[in-house]
Amino acid sequence: MKPQIFRSKTAWVLGWVWMAFAAFNGVDLILNGRIPSAMVAGAVLAVLTAAVFVGCLRPAIVPREDGVLVRNPLRNVFVPWKAVDGVQVSHAITIESGDTSVRCWTPQASARERAKAVRRGTVATPAKQGRYPTSQPQVSKAEQAALTAMAGRTHADWVAQQLTETAEKKSRDPGERRPLTMSWSPSALSALAAAFVFVIAALIVT
Repeated sequence: MKPQIFRSKTAWVLGWVWMAFAAFNGVDLILNGRIPSAMVAGAVLAVLTAAVFVGCLRPAIVPREDGVLVRNPLRNVFVPWKAVDGVQVSHAITIESGDTSVRCWTPQASARERAKAVRRGTVATPAKQGRYPTSQPQVSKAEQAALTAMAGRTHADWVAQQLTETAEKKSRDPGERRPLTMSWSPSALSALAAAFVFVIAALIVT
């Protein structure tokens, strides 16, 4: 079964929109561009595309059977479930493991999103029986209870809850506690290296 991936949906969509835009312009530069202007434009396009890949498409939180993989822009951090001591949410999700705090790049909870979440639980009122119509949104008591429970909770809060519940459940499994591991991301470094090569080539040509 494909693992669930937590990320910013907005960044993911905008990232792929940019990739489509970059691919179209890259083909246009190859077919119709002229040296050296095409090389300069290609270098700019390569740098921006690498930045979009590293900052929008790559970052994610990937829960796995043996732990949680945090993909930040340039680094990967793998935290075994038994090594998860706590999950906190402020502006970003932070996973505590011993003396180490792993700050997750995405998903994040902006002040605007949190304020919207608070309003979401207060704008609706329970459905009432009456002779006269009302312009207020009417919901059932069960729906109002669900809205109240979610009041102030953002997507990042929900993700943190999922991670906490999974870590608590997995912590009861037999086995020893293993430390977290950190490593550089080969895909991120490759994207930045490719952009660097384009920049150097453009400088040489010009």
